[in-house]
Amino acid sequence: MGKVYPDIDGRLRAFIEAQPMFFVATAPSGGDGHVNVSPKGMRGTFAVLGERRVAYLDYHGSGAETVAHLRDNGRITLMFCAFDGPPKIVRLHGQGSVVPVDDPRFTELAAIFDDAPDQHGARSVVLVDVTRVSDSCGYGVPLLQYGGDRDLLIQAHARRSADDLVDYRATRNAVSLDGLPAFS
Repeated sequence: MGKVYPDIDGRLRAFIEAQPMFFVATAPSGGDGHVNVSPKGMRGTFAVLGERRVAYLDYHGSGAETVAHLRDNGRITLMFCAFDGPPKIVRLHGQGSVVPVDDPRFTELAAIFDDAPDQHGARSVVLVDVTRVSDSCGYGVPLLQYGGDRDLLIQAHARRSADDLVDYRATRNAVSLDGLPAFS
């Protein structure tokens, strides 16, 4: 049976920070849009900022569903699974907001991720004010061995200039699948 916690305590924080990947789930308002689940990873790109606040460094990608959904309604769930050791799943439900790379607050927030492999390809920081912290058994999650982070995303962004990334957001990340605005 799962448990609901009042906040992210020391033990939960240690579990969350030890996971090499997590999943982000969002959905647009109403019943017609696409629900989105995105895997996130790369060591150093996630941070617990307090007992009820977390953040992650968001890199340019093939879509911008999470950003568009957060701008639409702010609803977000982050899920962390233990792929080794004792079985456990932790979910953080909350309200998210996006601080894009062209926002003056971005530089200060990005400094939190000083262990990130490279921030050149980052397009935003996603902040989450956590409203519910819960766990569940994770008995059905397979045991997997972590082989390291892939460097393909970092390599792809290293080939792009800052202007190229501005163009990428404008042409490939401007709207979601459902036509919601993401990056202008």
